[in-house]
Amino acid sequence: MHKPVLLKEVMEALEPKPGETVLDATIDGGGHAIPIVKKIYPKGILVGIDQDVELLERLKSEKNIILLNGNFRDLDKLFEKEKIKSINKALFDLGISSWHLESSGRGFSFQKNEPLDMRYSPESETAANLINKFSEKELTDILKKYGEERFAGSIVRKICETRKKNPIKTTFELIEIISQAVPDWYKRRRLHFATKTFQALRIAVNDELEALKEGMDKAWRFLEPGGRIAVISFHSLEDRIVKNFFREKALADFFREKALAGEGRILTKKPILPSREELRVNPRARSAKLRAGEKI
Repeated sequence: MHKPVLLKEVMEALEPKPGETVLDATIDGGGHAIPIVKKIYPKGILVGIDQDVELLERLKSEKNIILLNGNFRDLDKLFEKEKIKSINKALFDLGISSWHLESSGRGFSFQKNEPLDMRYSPESETAANLINKFSEKELTDILKKYGEERFAGSIVRKICETRKKNPIKTTFELIEIISQAVPDWYKRRRLHFATKTFQALRIAVNDELEALKEGMDKAWRFLEPGGRIAVISFHSLEDRIVKNFFREKALADFFREKALAGEGRILTKKPILPSREELRVNPRARSAKLRAGEKI
């Protein structure tokens, strides 16, 4: 099972209560969902969304859970099908699943030689298609914007040079290209030299940042007064979106519609980080940040 990050802190931020309806927008293996269900039992319902059908299959036998296959950016349509009118709490865990990294075979990890897929759902275009078809400028923009990769230009030039000879199809082929494009000191750092490129491609393939904005906004619309949203992000681009979202909801803005002005409060003045103990048992939690807000 995917190890739930910041579980204790999530439970404290959301305060799930018996009888409530809670959205887990990224249910994955149920690491957060199952402890939440125990708190809302026996009449509460957890609505779990995931783009990957294989992950949902593992939770079919769990009670008090409604499983929905799709992207959380479409949660309004998913809710409509299930006649869900409102929710009391919502959780977005934006971390990539351990299953996707270790077992999916879709090229999410640079430690395995797999096809360059990186899709959460079959509707998206694969990372291989993106790398082999996009222009040099488009690819450079992706690596700079979504990966904040300082050597984006040289990496993309090497990609374009290589793909003229043969299409780039696997993770190891891409890693070799990156290795040739960056300086030696960059390859000796603690952070793997391919991390930012892989992150950027995954975000682009799945349109993750725009999906986050849409998903949080729609979850807020369904949230009852007094309801809460908690979000666990894993890199600065996500965290910036989350921080600005809660700030927007908490600040009165008289130049906008009154319905959007001062309708929430921030529960976490600063992001909550994993404890030393959690980092000891789950090193993948090291970049996690939790923010939460409440609708008033």
